[in-house]
Amino acid sequence: MTEGNQQKQFDSDSFLRHLTHQPGVYRMYDESGDVIYVGKAKDLRKRVSSYFRDKVDRMKTQVLVKQIASMDVTVTNTEAEALILENSFIKKYRPRYNVLLRDDKSYPYIILTAHEHPRLGFHRGARRTKGEYFGPFPNGSAVRESLNLLQKLFPIRQCDDTYYRARTRPCLQHQLKRCLAPCVNVCTDEEYGEQVALARQFLQGKNQQVIDELMAKMEQASENLDFERAARFRDQIAALRKTQERNSVTGSQQELDVIGLARGNGMTTVQMLFIRDNHLQGSRSYFPKVPTDTPDDEVLRAFLLQFYLSDTTGRKIPREVVLPVDIKPDNVLAEVMSDALSQPVKLQSSVRGDKRQYQSLAQKNAVNALESRLNQQSTMNRRTQALQQVLDFGVPIQRMECFDISHTMGQQTVASCVVFDQNGPKKSDYRRYNITGITPGDDYAAMSKALAKRYDNAKEQGNLPDILFIDGGKGQLAQAENYFSDWGKEAPVLIGVAKGESRKPGLETLIMAGSHETIPLSKDASALHLIQHIRDESHRFAITGHRQKRAKVKKTSTLEQIEGVGAKRRQAILKNLGGLQEVKNASIEKLASVPGISQSLAEKIYYSFRDE
Repeated sequence: MTEGNQQKQFDSDSFLRHLTHQPGVYRMYDESGDVIYVGKAKDLRKRVSSYFRDKVDRMKTQVLVKQIASMDVTVTNTEAEALILENSFIKKYRPRYNVLLRDDKSYPYIILTAHEHPRLGFHRGARRTKGEYFGPFPNGSAVRESLNLLQKLFPIRQCDDTYYRARTRPCLQHQLKRCLAPCVNVCTDEEYGEQVALARQFLQGKNQQVIDELMAKMEQASENLDFERAARFRDQIAALRKTQERNSVTGSQQELDVIGLARGNGMTTVQMLFIRDNHLQGSRSYFPKVPTDTPDDEVLRAFLLQFYLSDTTGRKIPREVVLPVDIKPDNVLAEVMSDALSQPVKLQSSVRGDKRQYQSLAQKNAVNALESRLNQQSTMNRRTQALQQVLDFGVPIQRMECFDISHTMGQQTVASCVVFDQNGPKKSDYRRYNITGITPGDDYAAMSKALAKRYDNAKEQGNLPDILFIDGGKGQLAQAENYFSDWGKEAPVLIGVAKGESRKPGLETLIMAGSHETIPLSKDASALHLIQHIRDESHRFAITGHRQKRAKVKKTSTLEQIEGVGAKRRQAILKNLGGLQEVKNASIEKLASVPGISQSLAEKIYYSFRDE
């Protein structure tokens, strides 16, 4: 190595000589000025000097120290303040030697709206809608499963407000006895309110109280000789009792989070169990990015800070968190969490009874999740190596991408690009592209536009794939060949994946660019399974994007597409004329009578609907 390429040695002695003994946060920078590690200390000089001892046991620390080019510190009043600031810096700089929790997706909830006839529905994100929120649930599937169960137990509407307001007769849900049809006044407000109250109690975990109330109503209806109503209550009670029998994990803990931790083969799993309203509501696995040789207590501390103090999750925080058996609770961390969340939070690992059972269950789930991820990774590595052999790749395949086009009769065309590496899908790099300005249904033009959107600036960004799969035959592949024709050696290997007869898996034709020769692979070949996985993921991602775009178009008012009609004018028009259908049928004079609508704008609106 030449002298000019040698890294400048960090003068630790000079830095430590003037360092304070107060609590604070220290940041380590590499030669390029990037933050590579953030740490907190009760005594800054004592903590930072431990990195520069003659003998350092941990490999992570040895590697880290070799890359330090400079350091700076921020002094705080207390160790608790240092802990909060450390978490803030980790979220800001994302240092590669810190434990990083990469999942920031908000948790889903069930919402019971505050309408005259409340609606039960799925909710994720900011709580702008008025109503009661129940959760959080571990994932969207858990919410939908719960809503499906609630619909069978309590006949409350789950339809959107637009659908609800437009009804003139009961829908199919009423005929299936899953809704009381308040939209067309089939039931009284009192009857509907009774079911809403029962659903609310059920969501709060008061199952037995709900059953007791239903039994009282059944007996009352029976005494009044209203046997049809009594039979409905009887069926509700039976369904609720079946639900209780299926719930095998129950206890006396109202609100509790339980954490399990498993590590192996360079991977770390943190398992969360969510106990809400006396039963296990669900679980979720996290795989944080953890530097080698990081102690378990440091992993848990970083996880807890990033998980609970993140302002993007919208999750409900319990007052008690159970840690793994071997982790000693950190009192300073508990104090910081309590102050930040404005409620007391208790961290404990020595527990008994129900909590001990949940603690053991969390650990089992963590071990199982880790084994599943490692097996999945092993399978992915094996398939990638098989593909390398089939293609006679001289170097390991690092990155693969696949494109697919989705549309409905040429409308709302969406292109998807999914990314895989040796560990499987790399979802943070997935991209969707809205394709416009082409002849409807022209997949070749759509593919050409999508490639240009993805790769026009890719050389500068340095994230080029080794292999690019094109979901389609020779026509789509030709678009990719034309695009990369002047790239030379920098161009990725292009492979077309043409669908087989009746689109059955295993009958795909793999076409190499240039020669257009087919790649012979048997149905059980690992390389083919990998290509099918990538192709199917690309198709799924494109279809999802297309459906979202199509749904958005359905919900979009035609008024929004008229130039000069903003939100306030749109609101004024609908308020004065009564609805979109009335606006469509209105004359120019009637439109011009709306405050804020000129004669020329009224004509534009009038003819916009006629041009449809």
